[in-house]
Amino acid sequence: MSYREEKDSMGPVLIPETAYYGAQTRRAVENFPVSGISFPPVFIQTLGLIKKLAAGVNEELGLLDPSLSSAIMEAAKEVAEGKFHDQFIVDIFQTGSGTSTHMNANEVIASRANEILTGKRGGKSPVHPNDHVNLGQSSNDVIPSAIHISALMEIQNRLIPALSTLKIRLAEKALEFKGVKKIGRTHLQDAVPVTMGEVFSGYARQVELGTNHLEQAKKGLLELALGGTAVGTGENTHPKFARRVIEKISAETGQAFREAKNHFEAQGARDAAVEVSGALKALAVRLIKIANDIRFLASGPRSGLGELVLQALQPGSSIMPGKVNPVIPEVVIQVAYQVMGNDTVIALGAQGGFFELNTSLPLICHNLLQSIALLASGVCVFEEKCIQGLGVDAEKCASTIEKSLALATALVPLVGYDRAAEIAKKAYETGKTIREIALEASVLPEDRLNDLFMKYFV
Repeated sequence: MSYREEKDSMGPVLIPETAYYGAQTRRAVENFPVSGISFPPVFIQTLGLIKKLAAGVNEELGLLDPSLSSAIMEAAKEVAEGKFHDQFIVDIFQTGSGTSTHMNANEVIASRANEILTGKRGGKSPVHPNDHVNLGQSSNDVIPSAIHISALMEIQNRLIPALSTLKIRLAEKALEFKGVKKIGRTHLQDAVPVTMGEVFSGYARQVELGTNHLEQAKKGLLELALGGTAVGTGENTHPKFARRVIEKISAETGQAFREAKNHFEAQGARDAAVEVSGALKALAVRLIKIANDIRFLASGPRSGLGELVLQALQPGSSIMPGKVNPVIPEVVIQVAYQVMGNDTVIALGAQGGFFELNTSLPLICHNLLQSIALLASGVCVFEEKCIQGLGVDAEKCASTIEKSLALATALVPLVGYDRAAEIAKKAYETGKTIREIALEASVLPEDRLNDLFMKYFV
């Protein structure tokens, strides 16, 4: 492999000729070989979007030569389109401001812009990564802004549509199952019957509430730190720069982004990320409840509850032929656990806001975007591979109701609580049904008893 020599403030560095990144990126890679995890593509693409629009605004403000601006915008557009993901090689565990990945972006864009202008990639002329690509910007305002933009767009474009579809599918199942009575359960014990449709209507409402909570929380992401530069004072940036760039970001994304009301809050704290992560965690908890209910209601099929019927996606265990495990609910539950863990990490990272800068930005970004992506994918799989094909065993549901001691509740208005409890106890001891014991005790004639219990079956 052939190399080119580049210099930074620490001296010369050898860079592969095929690379678009430069000396600062190379030093970061050499110094931070921790996890092998880089920023996700959506974040890098957002950096490209910011750099493209920033170059255009700097040209409009008379701060950047049109020929340089044009090349930077073309190169940044390619980054925004995902053409250089392999050039973003800095580990997520790096300087807490995300400066290393920010310079990775500045160097890649400058290198590609120089290639556009001169036919030769790399170097700092005619386009310089700091003087031109980073004009009017700092890692300290660009990285928080990119986190907000990428997180909001992922929520808007991936997660919320997935949740909407899941809610619709659960509501459809509520209608499909509305005529199927099943035993209710409280404290894991038999309770009075409900319909399976009512159960699924509750799940649909959970998803709706989770979506509403997320919609509200994501509004905090609309404020962007651009314009604050190093410490929030706007040092070395044009007073109109941030407003104009953000207006263009809004136009490109269709979201009403705005400049932060207070740049010191926008750079020193990560409260919006914490609030969104909290909404994601709450959503994860909701999904755990739904997924666990479904896998328990489908348990068995002969020795468990067996009221729901899962489609067989992976028939047979490694040792037991014909066994059908609830694989998709278990996938969703594990996704939710990861999201809950990520929320803890984000909260801890948000505590790293010391004075004028939070220094856990890469960690917060990685966990927040991972939570959104995991939930979006997990919800889609849940809807497509589990809820769509879910069936109900109406006969098993009716049989369980008939055997339940909870039917004694219907006798309370006739014989009182204590007498109804005695009938339930005798039914338990003898293995008979409530209906049979009530008939033996001559509580009511058989036809009247049948009418009394009918509400639990129809």
